[in-house]
Order: sequence, then structure tokens, then C-alpha cells
Amino acid sequence: MVAGYSKYHPKGLEIVSISLDNNKNSWIKAIRADGLEWIHVSDLKGWKNAAAAKYGVKLIPQNFLVDKDGKIIARNLRGSALDKRLSEINFNN
Repeated sequence: MVAGYSKYHPKGLEIVSISLDNNKNSWIKAIRADGLEWIHVSDLKGWKNAAAAKYGVKLIPQNFLVDKDGKIIARNLRGSALDKRLSEINFNN
């Protein structure tokens, strides 16, 4: 995710991380320690997080690639599969 963000953010990729943490200090510390420069949100309700429920998150980590229209176009891509899919997207349109 970090490499993909660095490569594609200048082209228009945005990442929004939704945390399932309960402890704000631990959550903020992990973001800083991992050098995660994108948007982070949490309601600090752990597994009772509304976004996790809406998207059917049952285990972590998970990721969803969402297009500009809000449609999920891929799920749980990592490494070269994520980079390949991101390279296929025209971020300028």
C-alpha cells in the first residue's frame, strides 16, 4: 500500500484507512510508526465500526479499490496484483 500510494497518489490515487482500533493513542502511534501518509479515520468502536459493518469486513487487513463513482472494482489486492490493477486505471478522467 505504501509503495502504491507513493507511485499513484500524484496521479490521483487516494487511500482512506478505516481503523478498527479502540485505543486512540495506539492507533495514532501505529500510523506514525508505519509512515502512513494517507487519510485515516476511526470511530474507536473496534469491530462495531459502521463502515466495517457496511462493507462486510470480517477480518483484517482488507482493502477495497473504489472507483470515482463509488463502485468497488477490486478487493484485497496486495503487492504486484495491486500494482498491476493500479497501473490499469486512468486517474486523470
